[in-house]
Amino acid sequence: MRLVHLDLKGAAPRLSYLEQVFPLLSQLGANGVLIEYEDMFPFKGELEILRSPYAYSEEDIERIQQLAEQHKLEVVPLVQTFGHVEFILKHEKYQHLREVERFPNSFNPHVPDTLALLKSILSQVVEKHRRSTWIHIGADEVFHLGEGMDSKNWMSHNKGDVGTMYLKHIKEVLGFLTAQYWGLRALMWDDMLRKISVGALRVALVARACPAAVPFLTKYVESGFEAVWFASAFKGTTGPAQAWTPLSYHLKNHLSWLKVMQAVPRLAPLRLQGVVLTGWQRYDHYSVLCELLPVGIPSLAICLQTLVNGGFTEEAKRKVLDVLGLESVQLEQSTCEGRGAFPGVEIYHMVEQVNGHLKESILKALEEESAIKGWFSPYHRKRQFGNPRNMESFGSKVLKLHEDWESFVRDLRAQLERIYFPDTVEEWMEENVNPYLDQLRDLVRDYR
Repeated sequence: MRLVHLDLKGAAPRLSYLEQVFPLLSQLGANGVLIEYEDMFPFKGELEILRSPYAYSEEDIERIQQLAEQHKLEVVPLVQTFGHVEFILKHEKYQHLREVERFPNSFNPHVPDTLALLKSILSQVVEKHRRSTWIHIGADEVFHLGEGMDSKNWMSHNKGDVGTMYLKHIKEVLGFLTAQYWGLRALMWDDMLRKISVGALRVALVARACPAAVPFLTKYVESGFEAVWFASAFKGTTGPAQAWTPLSYHLKNHLSWLKVMQAVPRLAPLRLQGVVLTGWQRYDHYSVLCELLPVGIPSLAICLQTLVNGGFTEEAKRKVLDVLGLESVQLEQSTCEGRGAFPGVEIYHMVEQVNGHLKESILKALEEESAIKGWFSPYHRKRQFGNPRNMESFGSKVLKLHEDWESFVRDLRAQLERIYFPDTVEEWMEENVNPYLDQLRDLVRDYR
C-alpha cells in the first residue's frame, strides 16, 4: 500500500481542491490516503469544542470517502491517542488530562477520563469511516511522559518504567478498538517503541494488533510483529517554517527506503505491508505552517513514482513531467520548468516568487539605495523632514516596486482563497509576505 498523508492540522484544503488532487494521487501511483483530521473533524455533542470554525461537515467527510473510492484510494483516518494532542488539551475543559500541567502535548494515562474521552473521539471518527479497514492511532512523541505526579507514583508502586506505562495505555486503546470494531486494524508510529525492550514488547503483544512504521526491523521480528510499514516524507520535515520543498532531499529519503525494502524479504516471516508518504503541514498544533500542499506536489510526484518504479528512472521522470505538465525538473535547485498543469500550480509559481524575490527585492531597495539611506532615514521619517530633490530621486522606483508587489499579492491572495479557508490565507500572508511588504508599505506611506 502507498498512502499519502494529508495533515489537516494546518492549511486544510477546501473540498473542491481535494476533488482535483485525489485523481492526481491515483494517477501517480498512490492507493490510499492517511487523513490526520485533528480539529477539522466535525465532532459533535460533548466534543464540539474541539472543532475548528472551518471544520469539514459530515457531508464533506462522506464526500471525501466517495472521492477516494472513485479513485481507488483506501482512506485511513488518523487519531492521536497519546502525544500530539494539543488541539484537545489546550482547552480548559480538558486541562486536567495533561501529563504535565503546564504543557498541552500529552495525555495523563492514569486519569480514567483520558480513556473515556479517547473512546468517544475514536467512536465518532470510526463511525464516520465505516468503509475503512485501518485506523492510525498516532502514539508518537509522547513528550514528558513519566514526568507527571501520577506517572511517578504509578512507576514506584508498580516497579515499572516509562516503556511499560506507554504500552499499558496503548493496549487499552487497542483493546477498545478491537472489542468495539471487529476486523478494524490499527497502525501506529514506532518512535516510542524503539526505546522499549523486546521482552516488554512481547509481553504486551501489541505486535499482534498493530503493524508499526519502522526501521528497527530485527527487534520487531523478535517481538512478534508480523508486518511493518515504513514512513517516508515528501514535504514538511526540513524546518518548521520551510516554505519551499527541497526536491533532492526528499528523493534521497525515498531511495534510502527502497534499500531498506529490499532487505525485508531476508527477515521472513516479517513482511512489508505499505509505505506512508508523510506530508506534514505543521510540526504541531502550535507551530507555524510549513510548505503548502500545491508547493509540495512536484516532490510528491517524484517520490511516488520513485516507489512505483523502484528508483527515479527515466520512466519515472517521464511520467512525473507528463502528469504534472512540466518541461523539466531541476532536482538540486528544487525548481521545475514549464507552466505546469497540476492542481494549485498557480500557487506553486507564486510562492516561488515570494520565496525567491520578495524579501530580496525589498531589502535591496531599502538598504542599497543611497538616497534613502542618506536623505530618508528613520530619523528623517520620524520627524517628517526631507529634501524633495533627493526624495524624488528614489520615489518613482520605490512606488513602482510597491505597486508591483501589491498587485502580485492581490492575485496570490485570490489564488489562496480558492483553495484555503480564510484563517490559512491570513496566517500564510502574515508569515511569508507581511514581514517584508510591511516595511515597503511603511516607507511609501512616509514618502507620500
